[in-house]
Amino acid sequence: MTAQTNGETRRTLETDHLLPEAARSMAGYHADVIANVERALAQHDVVVVGMATNPHVKRARRALSDANIRFEYLEFGGYLSRWKERLAIKMWSGWPTFPQVFVRGKLVGGADQTATALEDGSLKRALEGKAS
Repeated sequence: MTAQTNGETRRTLETDHLLPEAARSMAGYHADVIANVERALAQHDVVVVGMATNPHVKRARRALSDANIRFEYLEFGGYLSRWKERLAIKMWSGWPTFPQVFVRGKLVGGADQTATALEDGSLKRALEGKAS
């Protein structure tokens, strides 16, 4: 199976290659954490999902603050804690690292992508509801 985004594809395991028990286990893996993230996305224009002591998370948060963009921050442990919860978020979003920055429910990416979106104005346009 492939997930298609902006003309690029990323291969994922075909659903018919999952036994029902595996599919159920995957669907329920830290579902409470995913529900928490989804609630934040529904309630806030900008959400940063991160972890303690990660310099990339700090960089993304600082860049947003410096641009006077208000955001909700969800922190899920540090390098030695809550890694299973972070894994569930990665599985859900398809993004392999933290931070995960969302604008109006759409994944921007990590710190580098956030910096680029701030520099080129696409993040502010997304906040204003205008096409990038």
